[in-house]
Amino acid sequence: MSISFDIDEAISILERTPKVLSALLSGLSKEWLYNNEGGSTWSPHQVLGHLVYGEETDWLPRTKIILEFDATKEFEPYDRFAQDRLYADKNSEELLSLFAKRREQNLEELKGMSLSSDDLMRKGKHPEFGEITLKEMLSAWVVHDLGHIVQINRTLAKNFKEEIGPWAKYLTVVRSKPAPEE
Repeated sequence: MSISFDIDEAISILERTPKVLSALLSGLSKEWLYNNEGGSTWSPHQVLGHLVYGEETDWLPRTKIILEFDATKEFEPYDRFAQDRLYADKNSEELLSLFAKRREQNLEELKGMSLSSDDLMRKGKHPEFGEITLKEMLSAWVVHDLGHIVQINRTLAKNFKEEIGPWAKYLTVVRSKPAPEE
């Protein structure tokens, strides 16, 4: 079952993400914050940096491009790994605070746009996907947040993968595989 996009509900989910992440990660040790699932997967700390970078360069800036230029101006490609060089000097508490601040500013600005149903159908030009609608992009913003919350929870759970013994049979979160390039 699927739910139709509603801007107010989307904003309601997006407003929650900083609080969810703060409740989940604030005060944890570096061991919990910097562990990943192995290989090139991201730690919770890296995910926080990625979310901050998205607030600065992705969702709202691209919304503005769509509203001003429609599909005549292609978005700049998004650097999915920028957090590793841009926020290397920030600890997780600083990233949580920065993310909350940027998200609040972006959502206030988004609310102020008073987007109509016609606005939501306006098209932008994504460097990989081609033409997309504003509604698709704003829906992806919500799903992006939820996906990273799942990723963080999965990464945290796997810290105790060896400690749970036979319960691993039923606790599927520790057996799930990360998506490529997470």
